[in-house]
Amino acid sequence: MFAKPFRVKSNIAIKGSDRRKLKADISTAFPMLSAEQISEVIPNKEDLNVVKIYTHKGDSVTLYVLHKNPIFFEVERKLYPTVYTLWLFPDLLPVFTTWPAVLQKLAGGADLMLPGVVVPPSGLPGVKQGCLCAITVVRNRAPVGIGTATMSTAEMLGAGMKGKGLSVFHTYTDQLWAFGDKSSPPTIAPSDPEPAESEEHSEESDGGGGEEEEKDLGPSTDTASKTLQDQQTTPHCAEPEEKAGEGSEEAEEDGRTPQEQMDELLLQCFLHALKIKVKKSDLPLLTSTFLRNHMFSCCPSGKQLDIKKSSYKKLSKFLKCMQQQRKLIQVKELSKGVESIVEVDWKHREICSFSASEGSVLEEAPEESCRDAEKPYQPPEISTLYSVSTRLLPLFQDAQLKKGSVLTAAEVRTIITNYVKNNELVDEINKNYVTINPILCDSLLDKQEYQEIEKLKWDDLFNRCLDRMQHCHQLLFPGQEPIIRKGHIEPIDITVASRGANKKVTLIKNLELYGLEPHAIASSLQQRVQASCAVNPLPGSKDKVLVQIQGNQVVHVGRLLVDEYKIPRKHILGLDKAPKPGKKK
Repeated sequence: MFAKPFRVKSNIAIKGSDRRKLKADISTAFPMLSAEQISEVIPNKEDLNVVKIYTHKGDSVTLYVLHKNPIFFEVERKLYPTVYTLWLFPDLLPVFTTWPAVLQKLAGGADLMLPGVVVPPSGLPGVKQGCLCAITVVRNRAPVGIGTATMSTAEMLGAGMKGKGLSVFHTYTDQLWAFGDKSSPPTIAPSDPEPAESEEHSEESDGGGGEEEEKDLGPSTDTASKTLQDQQTTPHCAEPEEKAGEGSEEAEEDGRTPQEQMDELLLQCFLHALKIKVKKSDLPLLTSTFLRNHMFSCCPSGKQLDIKKSSYKKLSKFLKCMQQQRKLIQVKELSKGVESIVEVDWKHREICSFSASEGSVLEEAPEESCRDAEKPYQPPEISTLYSVSTRLLPLFQDAQLKKGSVLTAAEVRTIITNYVKNNELVDEINKNYVTINPILCDSLLDKQEYQEIEKLKWDDLFNRCLDRMQHCHQLLFPGQEPIIRKGHIEPIDITVASRGANKKVTLIKNLELYGLEPHAIASSLQQRVQASCAVNPLPGSKDKVLVQIQGNQVVHVGRLLVDEYKIPRKHILGLDKAPKPGKKK
C-alpha cells in the first residue's frame, strides 16, 4: 500500500474529543492493550496530528502522527498499527516469521508467500482468514511489517505451506515508515529458539504476488541476520543478494552466478567512469547521460553491460545504493522525475584505489571509438493526458476511477460514450445530440447555461469534458518508465538578450525536461561556434539551469536540437529569433 510515494491532502492537530474517540477505537480494536498502554501511545498532553493522504493507487488513508512518527493508520474505518507502534508492543498481534532477504521484496509491494514463512518449533500462530498479523525476521522479534491472513492456519497447513500467506499493507523501509524519523527496528530476542535449518531447507518467498514456486534461500540464518543488520543501518541499500535457484546451472567456474558477475561489472564500470570520465565541471550530470555516455564506454571489450540482468534491475536503485551505502556520490531530483548526480567524492578510498585493470582486462579505447560505442540520444514520445477533476468525478465513477486518475483522450471519449448510452441520454429524434441530465449539467455547463442548454452535440460534449479536466503530459524515453507531469510540457525556450551596447547572448532553458544534458549541449555549441559558453542556475528556480552562449547563435542551436537531437520544432520556442540574412555594412 505504501510501496510508492503518497500525496498529503491535509495535516491538522487533533481535537480533544477526537483524541478520546481514537483511544476508544484503539481499545476496541486491540483489547489486549491496557488503559496505561493506550495512554503511552496516545498521551493526553502531547501534540498529535491527523494527516489525510492519498496513496499512489488513489486510496484515502488517515494517519495519526505523534512526534513526527505515524503510530496508526486508518483505512475504511479500520485501524492498523505501524511498525513504530509494534516496536513498543511486539506481542500485540499474531506473528509470522520470515527470512531477512524477503523483507526488501515485501517493502517493494509483494505479499508474503507461505514458502517464505519460517515455522517455529512451537508451530504457527492460530489465526483465521482476515486476521491482522505482524511479520518478523529470524533472530529478531521486532515486527517489520503487518498484513492480513489470506487463509486460516489450518488451511495454510492443509495447502502444504504453498500460496499466499499474508496480504501485506505496511513494512519497515516503505514510504509510511519513511514519513517518520526513519529509525531502525530494536533488537528483541525471539521467545522460541530459531529452527536449525540448512540452506537447502530454508525457503524464501519470491515476492511475485501470486506465484507459488518454492525457492531455496541462499544465505544461512547467520548470514540472514547480518543482512537485516545491514538493512537497519542503510535501508534499501543492502548488498544485492543472489536470487535463489536462478542461474545455478549457468554458474561459472569461480562459483558466481551471471547475476553476481553483472553486479561486479556494473560496479567496475561505475568506478571507472567516476575516476576517468567524469570531471567536476560536468556536474550536475543527468543519471541517464552518465549511464549512456560514461558507464557504457567503460565496459570491457567482449562484455555487455545490462542493468536488468543485475540484482538492482534499475539504474536509480543502483545509484541510490552507491549514495547511501558506499557514500560515493550524491543524487538529487533537480526537476520532477529527472535525477542528476550533483556531487562525487573523488577522495573516497574505493575511487582512489580503483585500477582499470581490476577484475578483468579493461582496454582503454581511443576517444573516438568510445564515442562510437555511446548510445545516441533518442527524444521522448510526448503525449497529452487528462486527469479526472472533482467536478467531473461523477461521470467517471461507473468506470471505477477516482480523482486524479490519468487518461488519454480516447479513453475519456470511450468512458463518456458509455455513460451516455448506459443512461439512455442519446436524443431519440437526432442521434447527433445528447440530452443533458443533472450530472452532465453540473459537470459541463456554466451557471448561466443551466436554463438555456438542454442538448449538446457529441463533439461539443467531448470538448467540454476535456477542457474541464486537468491537463497532464507523459514523456516516454526508450527503455525507461514513462514520466507523467501535470500541465502542458514547457518548450525549450531560446531567447536573445543584450549585454552592454552591442553585445548579445543566446540563452537556452528547459533542456532537462527533454532528457538533454545542459553541459553536453553547451560543450557541443562551444565547439560549433567557437564562442564562450556557460551553464548557470536559472534565476527564480531551484532546479533548472540556463545555458548561455556569446552572440546570436539561434541558427546553430536550432540545427543542433532539430537535426541531431531530433526534437520536434513545435517543442522549441524562439527559432524565429535567428538573425535575418542581409547585406553586410
